[in-house]
Amino acid sequence: MSDYSYSLTLAAGLLPYVFAGIAKSGAGRPYDNHDPRAFLALAEGRQRRANNAQLNSFESFPLFAVGVLVMHQRYGAALDVTLINALAGGYVLARALYGWAYVTDRASLRSLIWVVGLFLSAALYLV
Repeated sequence: MSDYSYSLTLAAGLLPYVFAGIAKSGAGRPYDNHDPRAFLALAEGRQRRANNAQLNSFESFPLFAVGVLVMHQRYGAALDVTLINALAGGYVLARALYGWAYVTDRASLRSLIWVVGLFLSAALYLV
């Protein structure tokens, strides 16, 4: 089986930018590229939640990315790529669902998905 964990790490690293795009679009006012942080600080509703999903995604990414590297370094050629692919794929799926739940204002579901993503990241170190 092929090892997709590095590609999934790239996908997880790019996912926050999807949420940033959502945060910057459809705000009912023109996007200000001269001061995007000030623009996003004034965001409300869906755009504010998308920005929050972006920020949280950046915060959670290092634990996951380093976990993938740790798995590869720890097990090298003996690594069961099925397991690491499953953990990495589950994490990316959880983070995508987390962003969806955040943007669509499903707070309890979002929190549950966040815990799943954290568990999957931690599993990379504990397996």
